[in-house]
Amino acid sequence: MPHSTKGSNMHEQRGLILDFAGVLTASPVDVHRAWCVSEGLAPGAWRGTLNDHPEGRRLYTALEIGEIGQTEWNQSTAPLLGEHIDPVNLMGRAWAKVPEASRMVALARAARAAGHRLALLSNSFGLDPFNPYEHVGIWDLFDVHVVSELVGLAKPDPAIYQLTLELIGVPAERCVFVDDHAINLPPAAELGITTVHATAEDTAVTELEAILGMTGEGALHE
Repeated sequence: MPHSTKGSNMHEQRGLILDFAGVLTASPVDVHRAWCVSEGLAPGAWRGTLNDHPEGRRLYTALEIGEIGQTEWNQSTAPLLGEHIDPVNLMGRAWAKVPEASRMVALARAARAAGHRLALLSNSFGLDPFNPYEHVGIWDLFDVHVVSELVGLAKPDPAIYQLTLELIGVPAERCVFVDDHAINLPPAAELGITTVHATAEDTAVTELEAILGMTGEGALHE
């Protein structure tokens, strides 16, 4: 995505808006495939059920916006995966071994320490009994939390980006939004927010460092 940092004031307050899964965590794909195998399922069963199975997709969409809770989702989704799948803490078991994206988290911590405003903008996959944000340890990093389950909106609905701007209190042209799903970026860009497509942690961090004029250790020296 095009952006410009030359001639800008690197010390002005910016708004850093970050997605969670695939941005603040490593890509969950390999972990989910390994979990499926450990449960006696085909490697692609998790993503296939949540994304492609009509009832699986309906349940996951309902979970995202808080129409159902994680416990109900666990109970309803487990039999779609396989009759032998235990529904107890299903989401937590599948996500437990997904690690944080350490470079991105370090940059986010440095940005907040430098005085920038941070917002978590995440499509939820439930908060109870398994809270992924607390599990990874990033909840307290943010000034603002916009989680789809809590606000009843989900990306890419334009209203959730407008809400995030209102809460973060930084003009759109001074905000940058990072997400691993390309479909979630255009509504933010239309509001004037700089966007970064996180296809890999290292490249996303490098692009974000250039925009913010700092690294995970602090400001860059010119």
